[in-house]
Amino acid sequence: MNKAFTREPDPDDEDDEGAGGGPVALTLPGGARNYITPGGLQRLKDELQYLLHKERPAVTAVVSWAAGNGDRSENADYQYGKRRLREIDRRIRFLGKRIDLAQVIDPEQPRGDRAHQVFFGATVSYAGQSGELHTVTIVGVDEIDLALGRISWVSPLARTLLKARVGDTLLFHAPAGSQELTIVDLRYAPIDTPAFSP
Repeated sequence: MNKAFTREPDPDDEDDEGAGGGPVALTLPGGARNYITPGGLQRLKDELQYLLHKERPAVTAVVSWAAGNGDRSENADYQYGKRRLREIDRRIRFLGKRIDLAQVIDPEQPRGDRAHQVFFGATVSYAGQSGELHTVTIVGVDEIDLALGRISWVSPLARTLLKARVGDTLLFHAPAGSQELTIVDLRYAPIDTPAFSP
């Protein structure tokens, strides 16, 4: 085939997952629901509204202005603006899909018999083999924040902790090797999700 008719891959043509300058997001397991806290869902909705009503119209205005300035092939404002619009549109599609798949689970809701087991929304303290204490909160894939100890429900650690009770000892298979974890504390408390900021 003649090289003139082949298309090089464009980095802007990547899958919608987390595209457009938003946080890198994990892919949900096939057929899985997008479990999320109320604060996490509100953050996604706020970002979507910002993109639709503030950023996209502003970038569109710059592209329209730049298009009127003559030769588009050498117009950096036009080229950057078009690229940014593609990123914004990709992120809008991504957020729309995530919001449509969202199943909100409020950690503060009564859980009955399940209140003593680890499930989505639980804040779990566990001790490693050397006695060091760690605390993690199990949240949605769009709410991960390792600095705050928030891990995704699909992460290997969360999957190991699921359904455990205080006092249980579990075997966690980490990349660095297997280790035993002992559940020290378990609670369901409000999760303070930082508001979206551009």
